[in-house]
Amino acid sequence: MALDEIRKTKIEKVEKLRKAGIDPYPAVSERTNGISEVVNWDESKWNDEQVKTNMTSVVLAGRITAIREHGGSIFVDINDGSGKIQAYLKEDKLGEEFKTFSELVDIGDFIEVSGLLFKTKRKEKSIEVEKWKILAKSLLPLPEKWHGLEDVEERLRKRYLELIMNSEEKELFVKKSRFWRATREFLLKEGGLEVETPVLEQIPGGADAEPFKTHMNALDIDLYLRIAPELHLKRLIVGGFDKIFEIGRIFRNEGIDREHLQDYTQMEMYWAYTDYEKLMKMTERLVKYVIKETLGNLEHEYRGKLINWNGEWKRYDYFNEFNKYTGIDLARATENELKKYAEKESIDTLFHVGRGRLIDVIFKKKVRMELWEPGFLVLPPVDIEPLAKRSPASSGKVERFQIVAGGTELGKGFSELNDPLDQRERFEEQTKLRERGDKEAQRMDADFIEALEYGMPPTAGFAYSERLFAFLMNRPVRETVFFPLMKPK
Repeated sequence: MALDEIRKTKIEKVEKLRKAGIDPYPAVSERTNGISEVVNWDESKWNDEQVKTNMTSVVLAGRITAIREHGGSIFVDINDGSGKIQAYLKEDKLGEEFKTFSELVDIGDFIEVSGLLFKTKRKEKSIEVEKWKILAKSLLPLPEKWHGLEDVEERLRKRYLELIMNSEEKELFVKKSRFWRATREFLLKEGGLEVETPVLEQIPGGADAEPFKTHMNALDIDLYLRIAPELHLKRLIVGGFDKIFEIGRIFRNEGIDREHLQDYTQMEMYWAYTDYEKLMKMTERLVKYVIKETLGNLEHEYRGKLINWNGEWKRYDYFNEFNKYTGIDLARATENELKKYAEKESIDTLFHVGRGRLIDVIFKKKVRMELWEPGFLVLPPVDIEPLAKRSPASSGKVERFQIVAGGTELGKGFSELNDPLDQRERFEEQTKLRERGDKEAQRMDADFIEALEYGMPPTAGFAYSERLFAFLMNRPVRETVFFPLMKPK
């Protein structure tokens, strides 16, 4: 039967329900228990088929996922999102209500059932229905087969259907909730204060990214969706807070691939009176805690290989690793030399302006995929991190670390630059790069520099996004969000 015909038939059933005095979309359910709750009750609370008289009546509700009719009996599978139970309807007990159910209720409908709990001869936990009530009549049929559907685009466009039909996909998002809950729990236990900073900004900053632009009518000014909360959070450190963090949405107008989205969740934290070395130790504890809470252990598969987060993490030196896999000495390499290397290796540099951007793109194409074991990548060139403090041992390096594993970057932190004069110079360099055509170069933020001039104590910050969760799940990041942005059909 064609979809339009099915829908027409279901609408006719809606009208028949209404003529029978039954509201197909009532406002409330009288549910007394969740299905998982009663299914997990102690075995002594369940009677076999012959001894049900002492059972307490319960009211359950959920979506019908299967219907089986056998003469004067109907067996119905009901799922409320927490679990599934079988409902047993008998014609000799329900009379006319049995006929109404048989003729007008379909798979996909939401119903409420009340009755006694029991176990069938096959030990299947069930409810013998004394009364039933329609809660929502579906007008479109559920897919007959959805689990394992190969059309990823369709799955993402109709995520609600996949969640109905695929319990494994639903469990993925339960794990994601645990991921962010564990993040918050750890930071609160460490003394962090959770804060909120603006999503709309006049000057987008805190990261190398192209922002989304909008307009505020009330003030008649252009605004940008934030690409990072960093500069506002550091203003709060100036204001006297010493341990703060934010978990919120980030927006970047960049490409789509396995690791990138335009609209995603990120955690960013700043601890005053500390540096990147001390923060690395805490970060390792944080990440291990979150992974353990999310997965139940510290091992998982990623692209066919085992990733083990247990034990002490490796430390990768940025300059050494760059030289190892490219043969380039970053202490001496000029912008022109880097560009020639990129061209020789067929690395597209059309949109990469300046020495720092060239270093970054070469690293991502030639070096990063070689860093497989979990560890910290430390001390990159100052050219690629305009907000990090210079290393006392070498002014050409900054005190930054990245969490790396499986050939990708999963989080970043550094000793924060609190020298307002140095910060101004670096913003000026970024401005020159923007004038050369680098859309992702950072902008001069005079207000932030003024805040620094009032004094910011030694501070270290760290951030990770839901890219880390996607990595743990061995999935592209857009498959681990409920509703990723999609190109219209």
